[in-house]
Amino acid sequence: MVRHCAPTLAGMKPGSIFCVKPPVPEIVRQQVKIWNERLAALGLSIQILLERPVSGSMIVYVYRRNLLESALSDCDCQHFLEKTGYNRADLDGMLTQLAYRLETQAEFPHEIGVFLGYPLQDVIGFIENQGRNFTCCGFWKSYSDPAEIQTCFDCYRRCINTYVKLFEQGIPLEKLAVPA
Repeated sequence: MVRHCAPTLAGMKPGSIFCVKPPVPEIVRQQVKIWNERLAALGLSIQILLERPVSGSMIVYVYRRNLLESALSDCDCQHFLEKTGYNRADLDGMLTQLAYRLETQAEFPHEIGVFLGYPLQDVIGFIENQGRNFTCCGFWKSYSDPAEIQTCFDCYRRCINTYVKLFEQGIPLEKLAVPA
């Protein structure tokens, strides 16, 4: 979780995802429950968005409710999500719709980028360009000012490197996570 979610733990972005393929899915379900108990007071929530029984993989979503609600309340973002087929709903309803799309669509729902804090311009650019013609590539493919986005990517890299080192030194998640 630390390697994939450090910028979210640090409060730099609203959400992060990672995929795991545990030998026993119940282990991840229990770990998610433990993480929620330990991190809820810091403004973090963790949920399994998708379980694939055939492959045994799971997509875990770590998010900061306050930052995510703020990002999704943006008028342009709401309009984009409505155009993509989302119904207006509260945050839990939106996450339910995202999980449903992950489970039922043959293609990965690229609008997930707004749930991960990617700039809306980049999410739309990726969809319209089918992943081509980007100006910069790092944590996502960007279609905006490459220098500005590269600065953001550099901040995320530094955060990840710092958090991984601290975690490897024995600092627990509760101490790494910045309070909301």
